[in-house]
Amino acid sequence: MKSVTDLKKIEKGVAKLVEAALAESGGLLRLAPCWVPRSFLQPGKRLKLHPDDLYAFGLDRGGIDERWFASTTPAANENRTPDEGLSYVVHAGKRFTLQQAVADCGAQLVGKRMWDKYSRWPVYSKFFDNMGPIPHHMHQSAAQAKLVGQEGKPESYYFPPQHNNVGNNFPYTFFGLEPGTTKAQVRKCLEDWNKGDNGILDLSKAYRLKPGTGWLVGPCILHAPGSLCTYEPQWGSDVFGMYQSLVEGRYVPWDLLVKDVPKEKHRDLDYIVEQLDWESNVDPSFKDNHYLEPVPVADTAKDGWVDRWIVYGKIDGKEHFSAKELTVEPRAKCTIKDNGAYGLICVQGKGKMNKMTLDCPKLIRFHEMTEDEVFCTEDAAKAGVTFENTSDVEPLVVLRYFGPDVNPDMPKLGAYKKGR
Repeated sequence: MKSVTDLKKIEKGVAKLVEAALAESGGLLRLAPCWVPRSFLQPGKRLKLHPDDLYAFGLDRGGIDERWFASTTPAANENRTPDEGLSYVVHAGKRFTLQQAVADCGAQLVGKRMWDKYSRWPVYSKFFDNMGPIPHHMHQSAAQAKLVGQEGKPESYYFPPQHNNVGNNFPYTFFGLEPGTTKAQVRKCLEDWNKGDNGILDLSKAYRLKPGTGWLVGPCILHAPGSLCTYEPQWGSDVFGMYQSLVEGRYVPWDLLVKDVPKEKHRDLDYIVEQLDWESNVDPSFKDNHYLEPVPVADTAKDGWVDRWIVYGKIDGKEHFSAKELTVEPRAKCTIKDNGAYGLICVQGKGKMNKMTLDCPKLIRFHEMTEDEVFCTEDAAKAGVTFENTSDVEPLVVLRYFGPDVNPDMPKLGAYKKGR
């Protein structure tokens, strides 16, 4: 097949193409890989991207350490390409963004309730893959982000075993601040920005990361993610503020602290400190209130498949997103009904999803098409999607994430402890 960029790009009026694709596949859209670089990070080399393509955007843009799934959210990078962060639908030798498909088809894709409330697909997920840790940072709340014309960003983490055969340099994540930390101590770290390591991690605590587990993190909570490859369902925004001045000997520019702060507040240290949700950051029960382990949806192992919740729970009383991991044993088949649309990535094995092939690639070239990513419409999800493992030896494993208020009956935080 041609590379994705060789396909004819359709920028407007894609409704008929979408309808044809849905009819052919059984309510599904095939998505091309969406790669995103970060200039201030070092790729972890576990995205299955060919090593020759790690700097395909150019060395000045940084290495590719992220792959975004079913994204209609532009990446907030400096010197970005016009469509950076946007997933492309591929059908009949043509390509168009999922963003345009949702704009043209609305409720047909994401469902009436979500379309009426948001007029878009308001979430996305990604693989985040780095060689080492990234700076201690936070994501602004909805109110804070609104001041700069953006949206806030709650997020979640799951560490898929298939992408974590090696932990890389630092598989530990710092979360929040130690109980008893004062705002004056954090302010002093900001004052010391240009003196070297500003010491913000001295005020925090690191947790060992374990493949097959995860975390739920609200806005305004400091976190310095470690070096496991992470699956991250999150709100459709790319706001952040870095509070750490030096990471593994690399300077973090002040601009990355105030990128999503009103210009008149760029040197207002008190304002920057007050952005933090203090109660959540110094929570003495932080792990109990944020840590996740998978919870089976039902006892179906005897039938050759298991569906598990991997992201669940509310943030500030709201359901922003959720995610499940489906494992289908060799030659088994199942039909899964869900409450709403979802983005899907196949992380192991091969098989079928309705009329569409699923095949987890071993190695991907930049701009090369794959058969591992799908967007499922709400109608198809509610009707039931049939998954079939066509392998004789290997499980088929897929991750799928959902938008807001789709799964009100999902488990509550801490549900994994039941029965222990």
